[in-house]
Amino acid sequence: MSAARIVALPGDGIGPEVMDAARTVLAELGDFEVTEAPVGGASIDRFGEALTDDVLGACREADAVLLGAVGGPQWDTTDPIAPRPEQGLLGLRKGLGLFANLRPVRPSAALLDASPLKRGRIEGTDLLVVRELTGGIYFGESGRTGDSAHDDCAYSVLEVERIARVAFRSARSKVTSVDKANVLETSRLWRETVTRVHAEEFPGVRLDHMLVDNAAMQLVSRPSEFDVIVTENLFGDILSDEAAMLTGSLGMLPSASIGGDGGGLFEPVHGSAPDIAGTGEANPLALFGSVALMLRHGLDLEDAAAGVESAIDRALEGGLRTRDLGGEATTEDATRAVLANL
Repeated sequence: MSAARIVALPGDGIGPEVMDAARTVLAELGDFEVTEAPVGGASIDRFGEALTDDVLGACREADAVLLGAVGGPQWDTTDPIAPRPEQGLLGLRKGLGLFANLRPVRPSAALLDASPLKRGRIEGTDLLVVRELTGGIYFGESGRTGDSAHDDCAYSVLEVERIARVAFRSARSKVTSVDKANVLETSRLWRETVTRVHAEEFPGVRLDHMLVDNAAMQLVSRPSEFDVIVTENLFGDILSDEAAMLTGSLGMLPSASIGGDGGGLFEPVHGSAPDIAGTGEANPLALFGSVALMLRHGLDLEDAAAGVESAIDRALEGGLRTRDLGGEATTEDATRAVLANL
């Protein structure tokens, strides 16, 4: 069998540093054909756009895509026609048909005291945020006219049906569908559609509906009571970052974007952290976790995925702490610690 083909997109800021670490871990796991390509700000600097057709084409042909991070202050602009690094990420999601973003939140036992929440409040938390990824306000019509601006949010029944199915299939016992149905028409369509999909296809899974403001509160007051949270693009973006702090740091949270014909796109939730880029302080564990999700969801290598996750847990139990977790370990230290436990 030929080696799995992976396109690695290091991106910007700490992206290249954590990607180098992830490639070291991959090399220990097996024979993978890895090709690197620019995206985000790195692509803007070279080609004048955040995602080229050639890179998108290579990603479509790959078995899976691994991304570091995009963005940085040097590309910040309010010019509506200027290229922005985030356009590369949105273009990948749309171009690869990746409509479902999976963000597992399971605090490591060794990090229960690293969270800003009390240990007793987060103990036992093991939830999954399923975020719709290619619809909603991020992909709606937008523009400016004089002193006003607009960003339109739109959803179709088909878009809600397919993300609801991903959530129900992922659930162990319960799906919490998050919306703003007391105010937004898109949310009322969302709630009606999720309710119908549940009744017709997944009646054995419990379904709860929750308004997004209440969900934000419940995530920090009783996170262990959630199983799967499914929600639209904007709400999912915000809630999944909030949920990340249950793990002690954004540097700990991986994600998988799936739903297209290929293996998917796998990336850490943290940003490009330009303030620490080049210092060797970046925490690579979220990208290692994303490698595990890639092995599981993209390449169907469950044993290898579980091995990476176990190695991360054992490294943390052995005392590994990067700076974002209150320690002094460097990117290289963290990589060595995980390799030692593979």
